[in-house]
Amino acid sequence: MLIACGDALIDFVPTRSTEGREAVMPAVGGACLNVAIGMARLGAPTSFVGGISTDLFGRMIADHATVSNVGLDLATRSDHQTTLAFVRIVAGESHYAFYDAETATRNWTYRRGTIPFDAVDALHVGSTTLVNDQGAAETTALVADARASATISFDPNCRPNLVKDKPAYLARMAGFAASADLIKMSDVDFAYLFGDEPYQQRASALLGQGTSLVVITRGNDGAVAWHPGAGRIEVAAPKVEVADTIGAGDSFQAALLFALHKQGRIARQTLKDISADELRRALSFAANCAGLTCTRPGADPPWSHEVSWSL
Repeated sequence: MLIACGDALIDFVPTRSTEGREAVMPAVGGACLNVAIGMARLGAPTSFVGGISTDLFGRMIADHATVSNVGLDLATRSDHQTTLAFVRIVAGESHYAFYDAETATRNWTYRRGTIPFDAVDALHVGSTTLVNDQGAAETTALVADARASATISFDPNCRPNLVKDKPAYLARMAGFAASADLIKMSDVDFAYLFGDEPYQQRASALLGQGTSLVVITRGNDGAVAWHPGAGRIEVAAPKVEVADTIGAGDSFQAALLFALHKQGRIARQTLKDISADELRRALSFAANCAGLTCTRPGADPPWSHEVSWSL
């Protein structure tokens, strides 16, 4: 199976009232939960690891995950409140205000021995869970146990407004990158982490430390990837009518992991051996799934019956 570990929350996404005023609408979100939902909807056996509240919003999250075929046996339910995120779209980019003190996600702890790693093909981690010390420490322990048998996928999905100590955060992200087989980040994430450094230069450094695949998504400019064998692969973004971009990167990540799983290239050694043609097809599939997500409000990844792109 595939596993995503991290944040599960409620996004309050922008909309308009019948009077035309600004309003918000609750929608289940959280980058890592979105990745789990995206993989499961496409047909991969998927479980979520993380904290989910038993409050009203937590029940919304659990119901949404269950309907999307995400297994919650490995999740931790608690009476801590649910993380809330209020979203505003500025120049096409989603900006978030988080309410995340003493929440179920913040209080999640890794229960060693509860995850059957011999049945796990890939583990995905990233996003807001890695900003706070406890979440990062628990995830580090999980990755250390999983890495012996599972491919590690990492998306920093940076949230600068939550970062209090940027040098410490950059060091932490470098640590997770060093443990990852697949790293995906947006161009905005890249700029926050690496400034004006050329993509190629940083990708070469990451590949040099053992990562097999580095992917940077660039919105309307598509995505570009680097692989030690397949080389540099670039794919275009589909032309779509955009409702918003919430969850697009998560949908891309989910679809890429699903595609690699479907191609038989998700395991560490088979990922190292992927051909340029296989990788191009996987990236194009991911870009199209992300594009479809952009056509509807909130993080709403596509189901398999909505997808017509072959692998």
